[in-house]
Amino acid sequence: MSAEPIILASKSAARRAVLTGAGVPFEVAVAGVDEDAVKNAMLADGASPRDVADALAELKAIRVSRSKPGFVIGSDQTLEFEGQLYDKVETVEAAAERLKAMRGKPHKLHSAVVVAKDGAPIWREIVSATLTMRDFSDDFITAYLAAEGDQALGSVGCYRLEGPGAQLFSKIEGDYFAILGLPLMGLLDLFRRHGALKA
Repeated sequence: MSAEPIILASKSAARRAVLTGAGVPFEVAVAGVDEDAVKNAMLADGASPRDVADALAELKAIRVSRSKPGFVIGSDQTLEFEGQLYDKVETVEAAAERLKAMRGKPHKLHSAVVVAKDGAPIWREIVSATLTMRDFSDDFITAYLAAEGDQALGSVGCYRLEGPGAQLFSKIEGDYFAILGLPLMGLLDLFRRHGALKA
């Protein structure tokens, strides 16, 4: 175990899976940030989807770091399609409409990660990826959503790249871990440099 704990300020199953798969010892502490309020306020002020991801990641990290010692990871991801930030859909029917709108076109995922210690950010990284959906049929969408069910609603793009969602794409440009929601390589390097992971 590390000399100082590593804490993930997120309830995201995908982010937990990334850290677990990489062999990083960590605990979870949910930040309790009103993400929608922050997002709406920033967008009203003209912030970009990339900046929204960065601000939310920092807010989560700082919020937890104020009450817990160690390295606190805050992370957030936004989806930008045709210049607009998109939120998660709530129904499978809405997921079908989202996929129909995005098919045959590219969208961007902006993944931000901020590490805080003693209530202040000490490191950050923002990684953007461009994903282009293929021109799949309506029948494919129906079959895909029947197989994925509510799992498709857990991602703003209505897909899990580590699952059947991989079949939605014709081209992917960017870091795999960032697409999953947690840019990893820089994070691991940071922890090694600070002795939280073995070098």
